[in-house]
Amino acid sequence: MTVPPPIVAPSILAADFARLADEVRAIEHAADWLHVDVMDNHFVPNLTIGLPVVQSLRAATELPFDVHLMIEDPRRWAPGYADAGAYNVTFHAEACDDPVALAKDLRSAGAKAGLAIDRDTPIEPYLDLLPSFDTLLIMTIKAGFGGQRFIPQLLDKVRAARRHVDSGHLELRIEVDGGIAADTIEQAAAAGADAFVAGTAVYGADDPAEAVRRLRALAERAATGA
Repeated sequence: MTVPPPIVAPSILAADFARLADEVRAIEHAADWLHVDVMDNHFVPNLTIGLPVVQSLRAATELPFDVHLMIEDPRRWAPGYADAGAYNVTFHAEACDDPVALAKDLRSAGAKAGLAIDRDTPIEPYLDLLPSFDTLLIMTIKAGFGGQRFIPQLLDKVRAARRHVDSGHLELRIEVDGGIAADTIEQAAAAGADAFVAGTAVYGADDPAEAVRRLRALAERAATGA
């Protein structure tokens, strides 16, 4: 198993929305990506932030934006996030009838393309699509709410994806999202994940930047078997 150096992507879903720019700057020199959860109150029952907030934040930080669209009709909205300067735009397989076509649109707009798989969705039907993507986001909770408890059984999807990626020599980040913290990140890394979304574990800490560094160190240790 060959896994690239881990990426830690703090989720601003757990940040103080009244101080978003300050919250982003607090982890700017420690984090690899900034994870931005966009929810529309249709695909998932929560409503969070949209394109105007992403555009405003883009001017406040140099961090690459890892935008996670938990929305209906991503074909309509996703390219706008690429145009706004997102580094990676991930949409849900369950919300898109032609994921490969949307991935091409996102890449044409200058972003990386990500495919998200929710808790109850089997991964096998999507494995053959992975060459069209740069990121595979595997939910380790049910999409739509922060602060949920990590579900270790979902790491079977990560293991299946890692085997497929390695056997096909694909260049693809395998990202996990949901309940990632100091007591779970090593399990996810050992299963083959190499990008980790962490919300409460970062923004609930006294020192968010140090929390990011600790999470990365734990992932590195697990990935190398140290």
